[in-house]
Amino acid sequence: MAQNSNFLPARRVWERYGVTSMTLWRWLRDESINFPQPVYVGRFRYFRIAELEAWEADRIAARKGGVPDPCASR
Repeated sequence: MAQNSNFLPARRVWERYGVTSMTLWRWLRDESINFPQPVYVGRFRYFRIAELEAWEADRIAARKGGVPDPCASR
């Protein structure tokens, strides 16, 4: 799975958004953020890049529309 370019391991997701593993854990449990859920392979978490990009696009669109960003206060 780690070789597949369609997925990012959790550590790369932390780096992508400049957050800690705890912040990512919180995002996954906060339904208002609607963060993409991971795929588990054994004990490792991987995230679909297409879902991350769609989530980013939704956040950008929400900001442009004047909707508060639920991640901004975190």
